[in-house]
Amino acid sequence: MAAGEPISIQVRDVHKEFRRFEALHGITLDFDPGLMHGIIGPEGSGKTTLLRILLGLMRPAQGRILYFEGGRPASFDVLRPHIAYMPQAQSLYPDLSIEEHLAFFRDLYGIQPRAYAEKRAELLSVSRLAPFVDRPAGQLSGGMYKKLGLMCALLRSPRVIVLDEPTTGVDPISRRELWELLYRLLDQGILVLVTTAYLDEAERCSKVHLIESGSVIASGEPRALLDDQKARSFDELFLRRAAGSASE
Repeated sequence: MAAGEPISIQVRDVHKEFRRFEALHGITLDFDPGLMHGIIGPEGSGKTTLLRILLGLMRPAQGRILYFEGGRPASFDVLRPHIAYMPQAQSLYPDLSIEEHLAFFRDLYGIQPRAYAEKRAELLSVSRLAPFVDRPAGQLSGGMYKKLGLMCALLRSPRVIVLDEPTTGVDPISRRELWELLYRLLDQGILVLVTTAYLDEAERCSKVHLIESGSVIASGEPRALLDDQKARSFDELFLRRAAGSASE
């Protein structure tokens, strides 16, 4: 289990506008610990905006984000050190090697030598990046680059990890390996929030929250949600909605 009590997050009636464009329209969601929550939707649906508000990088125009530790209300400022974020955009240093990135974040987070050595060995093993520790980030494949970003986020053993479209632009084998890494986090009681526009990835999550045009259209356990909507896949569900909107 991750050290410390589990963290949960509640989103209540959150709106966000950019000039005259409403990116989020009354979002209400519950993110419970120990689960992988998939925020699923097409490009421009509001996924990244929602994550940035959760992380305190933006303020909602209306609504609230509530944080809980061990079921008790908690301040975001107190919980911030236990929340890790992996953005969609490239954020690593192309000239630094894998080893140098890990050492940089070790110093940034103030991780003690023994704890760092154990975490480094664990992450290099599960990511299968140990043979490439001297390779600069700018020379890594897309999948290896994303795995390095995930390793850096996990180095300080967070209790919440937020990943914005981590598998976008990644080859099928690396996509599978990234999901294997995420599944390992659930065994540690970590709350995982992951956004994706790949509808086939929805069924990999513990719970899915479907977002379209800034609104939640459905939430629940993937198979139960599909059964309730009488759809065979999430592709079919979204295509059906698109056809319905076009006929109106």
